[in-house]
Amino acid sequence: MTDLTLLENEFTKPSAALIADLAKIEGDIIILGIGGKMGPGIGKLAVEATKAAGVDKKIIGVSRFSDSRSRAELDALGVKTIACDLLDENTLQALPLVRNVVYLAGHKFGTTGNEGFTWAMNAYLPGRVAEKYKSSNIVAFSSGNVLPFVKVTSGGVSEETAPEPIGEYAQSCLGRERIFEYFSRKNQTPTLIYRLNYAVDFRYGVLMEIAKSVLSGKEIDLRTENVNVIWQGDANEIAIRSLLHCQSPAKILNVTGPETLSVRWVAEQFGKKFAKEPKFIYEAEGSALLNNASECHRMFGYPRVTIREIIDITANWVKQGGEELGKATHFQERGGKF
Repeated sequence: MTDLTLLENEFTKPSAALIADLAKIEGDIIILGIGGKMGPGIGKLAVEATKAAGVDKKIIGVSRFSDSRSRAELDALGVKTIACDLLDENTLQALPLVRNVVYLAGHKFGTTGNEGFTWAMNAYLPGRVAEKYKSSNIVAFSSGNVLPFVKVTSGGVSEETAPEPIGEYAQSCLGRERIFEYFSRKNQTPTLIYRLNYAVDFRYGVLMEIAKSVLSGKEIDLRTENVNVIWQGDANEIAIRSLLHCQSPAKILNVTGPETLSVRWVAEQFGKKFAKEPKFIYEAEGSALLNNASECHRMFGYPRVTIREIIDITANWVKQGGEELGKATHFQERGGKF
C-alpha cells in the first residue's frame, strides 16, 4: 500500500463506540445522496462497523451516480447501491422502505443563477422523503449557514439560537430544516437535524484550502478570521450514531469541533511545515459563523482526531500530491452567495 493509503486507513477506522452503537441500531440503513463529499465515507464506515459488530445489516447508498467509478467503489466496499434521481417521484417511491435514513441530499455550489433547483433540492425534496420514510428514523443533514454571524469571542451559537440565514442557499437550508420539523410532528417521525460546520478531510475542506494557499503562496483572506472544523471521520461517526437519538419533535444538533480556530494560526502552522511564509490580505471583521457543539460533545464525546493531528495529516497529504475533490467550501463568504 502507498503511504497515502496507509494514512487514509489509519484515520478512517470505526471506533469502539460506533461499533457498539451500530449493534444497537435496529434495521437496515439507507443513505440518500451518498455520492457527495461525505456520503462515501459514511457508507464505508457503516459497512466496516457492521462487520466489526457482527450484525446482519444492509447499508444502502442512493445517488444519481453520474460518476460510475464512485458507484463501483461503493459496491466493492459492500454498500448496496441504487441509482436514483430523488426528484423523480416514480424512482423515489420505488426505493425500499428502510428503518433508518441518513439524508445527505442537497445543493450548494452554483446556487446563484440556479435558485429554483436549489430550493427544489433543499426544501421541496425533504417533504417527499419525509412522507415516504415517515415510519423511519431520519438523520437530516443541515448547515451552520442557517445561523447568524456572531462575535468570535461569543463561544459560538447554540441550538436554541434563532436562525438568521443570509442568502438563498442558507435560506433554503432553513427551509429543509422546517420541512423535516413539520413532518416529524405531523407523522411522529423520529428525526435529528444535523447542523454541520465544517467537516474537513484529506481531499477537501477549510484546512486543505489554507494549506494549498500557503504552499502556493496565494494570499489568504482574513475577513472571516475564525472557523470551526471537525475531522470528517468523526463527523461521519456522529451521523451514524445519531440514528439512536432521533426524536419527535425533531432534535437539532450542532456538529463541529471544540475549538474556535484562528485562520491566521492555522496558516502559520502550515507555514512551519512547508517552510513558507503565509500571505494575508484584508483585516478581520470580528464575526463568523461559529457553532457551539457542547451538546454534541456531551452525547458523543470529543472528536477523536485533534486539530494538530488534522494539520499534520493534511500537510502530508498535500505535500505528497494526494487527490482532491475540487469542491471549495467558500467558508470566507460573508454575503451568502454560493
